[in-house]
Amino acid sequence: MPSPLERVQAAPVLATVRRLEQRIDARFPGRGLHKVVGELATLVETVESSTATARGRRSWLRPLSRFGIVAVLAVTASVLVLAVRSALADAPDDGLAWIPLLESTVNDLVFAALAIWFLYSVPERLQRASLLELLHRLRSLAHIVDMHQLTKDPERLRSEFVPTEASVQMNLTTDQLEHYLDYCSELLSLIGKAAALCAEASRDPVVLDTVSTVETLTVSLERKIWQKIAVLNHHRAAEAPPAG
Repeated sequence: MPSPLERVQAAPVLATVRRLEQRIDARFPGRGLHKVVGELATLVETVESSTATARGRRSWLRPLSRFGIVAVLAVTASVLVLAVRSALADAPDDGLAWIPLLESTVNDLVFAALAIWFLYSVPERLQRASLLELLHRLRSLAHIVDMHQLTKDPERLRSEFVPTEASVQMNLTTDQLEHYLDYCSELLSLIGKAAALCAEASRDPVVLDTVSTVETLTVSLERKIWQKIAVLNHHRAAEAPPAG
């Protein structure tokens, strides 16, 4: 039995999301960021139920597909043996008379290979659509988080900052802004973990490639947020009164 530490578990991810939801609600009640983390919790629950359903479906589809592969191999081998026996019995003197047999053999092998590939990939391909839909929603959620932090620019908190009529109003203090940006960073990290849950349920290359894309997106967006936090801390240190 594999160790629990060898794979991402849905329950701890969901518990962390719920805890973050409580933290955001305690510090920023009524803000849109609280709705975003609630949507993420719903998506993690959906991923958990979807992957459990997919595992149950694969448990009976995989043996069935393997039985189909064995049947295709048996039928193909039987057809080839009968064809060779018939050809040897007739034994045409002209070499050109063997060409139809060779063409038929190649066609049978090609069709058998296609059937085997189809049957082998059926369990993975059946769950691809549902997992890609979940990953698309996670990717959209990552962009929504980025929209929430987009106008939270620490430069606006500088005493010498001069707003214009088109400037977005900053209604957060320095400490509140740091917490807000930190929550956005945690949200993006948890979106990446939710995407990793999809990878635990599938070995489909399309799904794995999409998971990697979502994780790369969240990491790049987190990097932007931490750059803002670094600027914020720099301004805080510059404006702090000298010690002593």
